[in-house]
Amino acid sequence: MLDTFNSHILLLCLVMTTLLCSDNAIGQWDPPANFYINATGTGSTLQNQLRTIMTSGHIQRSYGDYRFSAAISDRDPNNSSRILLVYDRSSVPGNWDSGQTWNREHVWPQSNQPGSVSNGSQGNLGDPHALRPSNPFINADRASMPFGFEETTGPFGDLGAYWYPGDACRGDIARSLFYSATRWSSLGLSLTDNFPSGNQMGDLSSLIAWHYLDPPDEFERRRNHVIFSSSFNPSYFTNNRNAFIDRPEFAWSVFMNQQNDSMIMIENGIDNGSGTSSLVLNFGAVLVGTTLPATESVTLNKLGNDGTYYTLEATGDAIVNLADLVRRPFQTNGPDSDTFNVSIDYDPNIPGMKSGLVVVDNLDVTTQGGDGRGAFDGDDFIVPTLTVLEHSNGSFDSQSNQDVLSIDLGQIEIGSTIPTTTVPIYNLASVFGNDLTAGLDLDSIQANNDNVALDGSMFENLAAGESDVVTIVEGSTGSTGNFATAFTLGLSDVNLPGATSQTMTLVVSYEVVEAAFVLGDINHDGIVNLLDVGPFVDLLAESGFQLEADINGDGIVNLLDVGPFVDLISGN
Repeated sequence: MLDTFNSHILLLCLVMTTLLCSDNAIGQWDPPANFYINATGTGSTLQNQLRTIMTSGHIQRSYGDYRFSAAISDRDPNNSSRILLVYDRSSVPGNWDSGQTWNREHVWPQSNQPGSVSNGSQGNLGDPHALRPSNPFINADRASMPFGFEETTGPFGDLGAYWYPGDACRGDIARSLFYSATRWSSLGLSLTDNFPSGNQMGDLSSLIAWHYLDPPDEFERRRNHVIFSSSFNPSYFTNNRNAFIDRPEFAWSVFMNQQNDSMIMIENGIDNGSGTSSLVLNFGAVLVGTTLPATESVTLNKLGNDGTYYTLEATGDAIVNLADLVRRPFQTNGPDSDTFNVSIDYDPNIPGMKSGLVVVDNLDVTTQGGDGRGAFDGDDFIVPTLTVLEHSNGSFDSQSNQDVLSIDLGQIEIGSTIPTTTVPIYNLASVFGNDLTAGLDLDSIQANNDNVALDGSMFENLAAGESDVVTIVEGSTGSTGNFATAFTLGLSDVNLPGATSQTMTLVVSYEVVEAAFVLGDINHDGIVNLLDVGPFVDLLAESGFQLEADINGDGIVNLLDVGPFVDLISGN
């Protein structure tokens, strides 16, 4: 059964390897299909392609519009009348009250952009992708500070010359700045690792680190889509998107280098070379009607120093718990790991072999990191398997269900040994076949008396379509009469979740009769000859009686039997 099963899995992997490496299925907050189809390059080429994509069809909105559109784009997911503020993530009423409850924060400070801001300002000054609602006092504290530093953790706050946006917002801030430096690079906006001057912002190294530490969550992805969408935001939609939220894997190539050294491997998996690994998760077998939380924890290890994003694509009966993350990150500055659960989706009432495939795809697009690195990191495969079995079925017959069997051993001479007799027990295959029928265990043998004994050896996991035996090994023959023993055989499914038991009954009967004799065979060797003379003489001397020696049939062994005895011997 295992060989057949493994061959099915290998075939599944071969077929699906080429089918499942496409982009993530379209979800509620994902861009339209083929939105980034022309984003095929790397480095500056990729940045130019993204600029074109984010500019094409862009409907610019004003700084004043954001007073009203923020209530839609930044809506609190737990209360539609409130919004979430940047930095402190507090929930406040979404209606505009002239900036008393919240005001408009330029993530890229207006003092580091060309021009001056007014409610009519467009460009990056009025772009909702570059604006966030903020507590007025926190906004004033931040002022025009650049962002840093990558090793900082905890709540938002002033770090001297730099501002930390807080753990919950640091990735959002990084991607907002990536957007502005790409979409509005024509305004001279750029990112730097030095302290910013002119139209620069930074700190770029910190932004890159935060981008992998704090990936796009559902709030950020929804916000990006609502800003874009005419259906969600009919009065203020922009018809453009932040590519670094939709495709966070582009950031390394655009802002760092083309030598990303990330390699993803499955922990405890088989290394197949070029960054490809595989792991079979065998959940074993369960019996029909049994529901189990068939879940296994899988760990992925990222080798190399550079950060990357990856996707998990599940098909067939495989399920992965992605929470709200479509693209999952690995951090920069050294190796990293990520753990998730893989499970099997199955109908417990239908026997069958269940399997699926989970494909791990390193999304980095750079091509100069070496074999098995970055874009050349091969996909990794996780294959969960589970078998749902029909119950076993013990029977005395190989073709049909027979739970009761009677065996008559016939007549047995008194004092003789009963004949050794084997009785086969079959495990009948279900309609689903041998491979989908549970093994059978013989757990116990109980007799209603001790007239007959069975060989008490038990068996385990008797395969469907196979048989084993119990053996009648001895019985009582010390007296004449009719004898019978009923054996109750306790059987069960092989030891699996949901195992059930059954009983079978074996009745063994026989009759003990007086021993048959040969007239004149005094020594009981089966032949009447001179060897019988001695025992015959002894009987005469002792006045004993033996049925075989009563040659004349008068019920007495005496001298009257001598003549007929001599004639009998002479005749033989």
